[in-house]
Amino acid sequence: MRVDLFDFDLPPERIALRPAVPRDAAQLLVLDGDDTFDRVVGDLPGALRAGDCLVFNDTRVIPAQLEGRRGGSAEGGRGGAGATIGATLHKREGPRRWRAFIRNAKRLRDGDLIEFGAGVAARASDRGDDGSFALDFLGDEPVELLLERAGRMPLPPYIAAKRPTDAQDADDYQTMFAAEPGAVAAPTAALHFTPALLDALGAAGIAHETLTLHVGAGTFLPVKADDTADHRMHAEWGRIDAETAARLNAVRARGGRVIAVGTTSLRLIESAAGEDGIIAPFEGDTAIFITPGYAFRGIDGLITNFHLPRSTLFMLVSALMGRERMQAAYAHAIATGYRFYSYGDASLLLPGRR
Repeated sequence: MRVDLFDFDLPPERIALRPAVPRDAAQLLVLDGDDTFDRVVGDLPGALRAGDCLVFNDTRVIPAQLEGRRGGSAEGGRGGAGATIGATLHKREGPRRWRAFIRNAKRLRDGDLIEFGAGVAARASDRGDDGSFALDFLGDEPVELLLERAGRMPLPPYIAAKRPTDAQDADDYQTMFAAEPGAVAAPTAALHFTPALLDALGAAGIAHETLTLHVGAGTFLPVKADDTADHRMHAEWGRIDAETAARLNAVRARGGRVIAVGTTSLRLIESAAGEDGIIAPFEGDTAIFITPGYAFRGIDGLITNFHLPRSTLFMLVSALMGRERMQAAYAHAIATGYRFYSYGDASLLLPGRR
């Protein structure tokens, strides 16, 4: 499909720079079949049904953005030494190796050392076709400790371009479910949830489960191709254990709905589901790319924030609800003051049984 079919105009003032306070006070646009309702996230217990199950991503965002300077090369040369290098980690490839997108990559070569300060350094190698490098961190300390010393929270570019990252983001950009370190972007739909809201959902007979998908920085990359068939998705690592898969299958067997909280949860469930709709245990990489025409197998609905024009995530919600339906819904959201992107408001998308 043509990528420009997923374009729309978004006024810059609609981009949220901070989350709602309290978190569950964010606005909620409900698309239930052909009906549209304006609600708040705190209304979710009444918008769902007893027997439904929400599925959250328990990944934890790590301080994955690093600023450093190029040191010497593996051969001892100093050409370009001192050049400023920015690195955004996006996928773990080994105990001490991360794949990273590099700013000022033209000044970096295989074998070069990057010194990030605070006693943290990494050797660059294996330059990819996309300009990324593998970074092998030096020393014996766990990489997580090194990142805590030298890294910062990787806010999305559309927020970072408007204000600097600060101490408040360390809390604001983690969900209440964050437990498994490894993401370089938050599963932002779950940012709206609070313990009180989870209690209210439980009282209404709505269950919840967790899975793990370590969100990569590729989620922020624009679609540069003119046709969706030419876009390459970056792989992300995820896991659904056997017990969780069995419970999710039991929800649907009883007539309940599996509602993914965030596109990350949705993509992992769909990666694990067979053509019969049965969700199998899963552990490994997924690069699933969902566009209109895709037949959903494992989920019955989605809670998600409002996404970038021409993005893979807007294509995903268009696949779930229909492109014209989502274009109209986004036009309504813009006109009525909804806030967009990672710190913005939410939508509940319920296409109904197919």
